[in-house]
Amino acid sequence: MLTSNHWNEEQQARPGTFDGEPLVGAILAAGRGSRMEPFGERFPKPILPICNKPLIVYQIELMRSLGIRDIVVLLGHRGFEIAKILGDGRQFGAHIRYVEQLDLLGIAHAVGRLEPFVDRPFVLFLGDIFFIPNDLSLMWTVFQDQGGGAVLATKRESDPALIRKNFTVTLSPDGFVTRVMEKPRHATNGLKGVGLYLFDLTIFDAIRRTPRTAMRNEYEITDAIQVMIDDGHPVRIANAIEDDVNLTTASDLLAINLQRARHTSAGELIGPDCRFHPDVQIVDSVIGRDVWVEHGISIRRSVVFDGARIRGKGPIVNAIVTPDVTVDCSQMADFHIEEPVAVVTRASSRRAAAAARPV
Repeated sequence: MLTSNHWNEEQQARPGTFDGEPLVGAILAAGRGSRMEPFGERFPKPILPICNKPLIVYQIELMRSLGIRDIVVLLGHRGFEIAKILGDGRQFGAHIRYVEQLDLLGIAHAVGRLEPFVDRPFVLFLGDIFFIPNDLSLMWTVFQDQGGGAVLATKRESDPALIRKNFTVTLSPDGFVTRVMEKPRHATNGLKGVGLYLFDLTIFDAIRRTPRTAMRNEYEITDAIQVMIDDGHPVRIANAIEDDVNLTTASDLLAINLQRARHTSAGELIGPDCRFHPDVQIVDSVIGRDVWVEHGISIRRSVVFDGARIRGKGPIVNAIVTPDVTVDCSQMADFHIEEPVAVVTRASSRRAAAAARPV
């Protein structure tokens, strides 16, 4: 296996640094959420709210927990909306730079756009995935142990259908990745790639030699990783993720909000500057900032975006409500809610209504 000739004992004694500098963070946030319609056109997936916080902010917080301050965000569809929320990053204790991707030609092509802005190993997040970490520092431990190359975050997955939607790997007896398979028909070892990576700079050479796929006419990151492997660079896995949710449809967004609401205080589930009718009932739901509810309706197992105006007199159940449209997720083919959340009760909604201005 090849190792980086820049590695030394001082770096190994200072976790999270390379040549004395912290790792770089990179987030791919350029994609268009075509299956998130009817509101995907207006709201880029990285800023979709999860318990009243944009998805991409959770990712930045994870990077900051690793000591990463320098973050590059790749923008595309309505990228100005993302930049408007993140700014220069100082509110998160980070320094954020932006790169634009005009042509959507696959993840490897997107990563290649980062090369002029990355001068040391970097952690890469796909910007449409919500990660529940186990121990992300494990990726760094593996990376420094093998002397560079790449580390792929994985998780043990019991559902073969979920593996078929992502990628899997084949391992050698000593734990190195020998093959990476994108969307495999047959999953053999229960390992699922989750869209989180740690690379050294050799990934950019590999991307330059990565061909387009025949099926999708894109440059796949899994093919670029295979080029690294075939060239003899060390690639291993780290089971650093407890769970991951790819936000593909409105039903995914509802499900992750209700799941995370179990771990969020009730006071954070109803945003400020709301106006509620005195008889409104809010149960197992997340309500954003500056929401108006004009009648004494019931809102159950739903997510209401910032600035929504609810003027109807019927109940809202299993729905995503934006300022422009209401989506009934129970009518979607992939709709599934495991169990009631039961964290926002009628009593707490009345307290919020008392704190808010009446309609």
